[in-house]
Amino acid sequence: MTLQETLATIAKSGLPLQGKLDALKFEFDNNLAPPAAVEVLHRATDELIASGAPSRALKVGDVAPEFVLPDPDGNPVSSKALLAKGPLVVTFYRGAWCPFCNFDLSALEEARLDIESRGATLVAISQQTAPNSRKSQRLNGLGFPILGDHGGEIAARFGVRWTLPDYLREVQKALGADLTQFNGEDSWTLPMPARYVIAQDGTIAYAEVNADYTKRPEPSAIFPVLEKLGRRQVA
Repeated sequence: MTLQETLATIAKSGLPLQGKLDALKFEFDNNLAPPAAVEVLHRATDELIASGAPSRALKVGDVAPEFVLPDPDGNPVSSKALLAKGPLVVTFYRGAWCPFCNFDLSALEEARLDIESRGATLVAISQQTAPNSRKSQRLNGLGFPILGDHGGEIAARFGVRWTLPDYLREVQKALGADLTQFNGEDSWTLPMPARYVIAQDGTIAYAEVNADYTKRPEPSAIFPVLEKLGRRQVA
């Protein structure tokens, strides 16, 4: 099967998010990508894990940086304004080129009404260009915005930005993921997959950062956190 056929089959499988990601990883590693490319991708992931990068990202109890970022139509979105209405759920998104990330966004969209019913707002943050974010929103049927973080400045402030090694850049290009084209700049940086819940006072109430892009928490993992924040607000 082609990548698109594989993605369509997995999307219809009814598996939970991590089950879909595991199925995609198996197909990608064994049937879709050249073995040499798979080896490089695994090497880069292993090195990022070994570097301890996730442990240096912002954690529960830290104060989240404020931001004002453009949505794909150029409208400024302020974290301060969103937090005035309730908790804020932030997910860092690598880009339209990453099928693992797109499954993650689709799962969050499926959970969006549950998130909103608990008083929270959901946004994604990505270094990709606005046209690519519009494409991601359209193809994943999103009812929440992908905000533009040019160069990854906000990702860096959260501690989740990392720089791709040279050997990985060539493989990314060969696989059709030239970040200079997708992101509109040549820093060759990406955010690690990360999901945060920010309380209205600006403190981080939930943080999940993973150097392995094939591992993502289920969206339902944040429901108890949002419910706790809601009880705190009522009290």
